[in-house]
Amino acid sequence: MCGRFTLTSDPAQLSVEFGGLVLPDDYRPRYNIAPTQNVLAVVAGPEGLRAGWLRWGLIPHWAKDPAIGNRLINARAETIAEKPAFRSAFQRRRCLIVADGFYEWARTPAGKRPMWIHLQSRRPFAFAGLWERWVSPEGEEVKSCTIVTTDANPFLRTIHDRMPVSLPEPERGRWLDPSQDATSLLELLAPYPSDDLAAYEVSTLVNSPSNDMPELIEPV
Repeated sequence: MCGRFTLTSDPAQLSVEFGGLVLPDDYRPRYNIAPTQNVLAVVAGPEGLRAGWLRWGLIPHWAKDPAIGNRLINARAETIAEKPAFRSAFQRRRCLIVADGFYEWARTPAGKRPMWIHLQSRRPFAFAGLWERWVSPEGEEVKSCTIVTTDANPFLRTIHDRMPVSLPEPERGRWLDPSQDATSLLELLAPYPSDDLAAYEVSTLVNSPSNDMPELIEPV
C-alpha cells in the first residue's frame, strides 16, 4: 500500500523531468502528503500533457457518498481491470502522480518505525494513477485519484509487502496515451527495480498528517 508520500523537488527539476511541464502557480514542496489532500498529477489532454491538482482518494462517478474515496487511495494492479471502482478509470482516465519519495512503516521489536523510500539519485518519479470526475447532487465537482500498487520488490519486502507502481520515463507516455488498449498496459504495473531504491528510518513526527516540514525526511 501507499498511504503517505513526498514531493519536495524544485520546480525547475520537475519541469526537466517531465518534458517542460508547466506546474500550477501554487506548487510548493510537501513532506507528508496524506489521503484526502490534493496531489500533483499529470494527465493527457487535447493540447498535450498538463499538470494539476487531484484529491487523493478516488470517488467513482457512480458513488452516492464521496466518503468512499477515503477507502480508495490505492488500486491493486492485479484487479484494476475488473473492480467496479477502478475499471472505467483504468480504461479511460489514467494519470501520473508526481512524487520523490514515499513512507512505509517497518515492523520491529520496538514497534512500527517509519521509513522514507526514494530513488538513490533523489530524482522525482511518477506513480501510475487513475482519476475520476464526480459531481454531487448539488452540482459540486470533485476530481480525485488513486495510486496503483503492486507486490513489493525484494528490497522493499523487508519493510512492506506492497509498493506503489513507479513508471520509468519511457513508459509514462504509453500509460497516459488514451489510444492504448488498457489490457496491454497491465504489463507496465511491475515492481520498480530494487537496485535503484534507497531507504532509511525517519522521525515518528511523520505519523501525524498535520506535520509537514523538511525535518520529516531527515534520517534519525
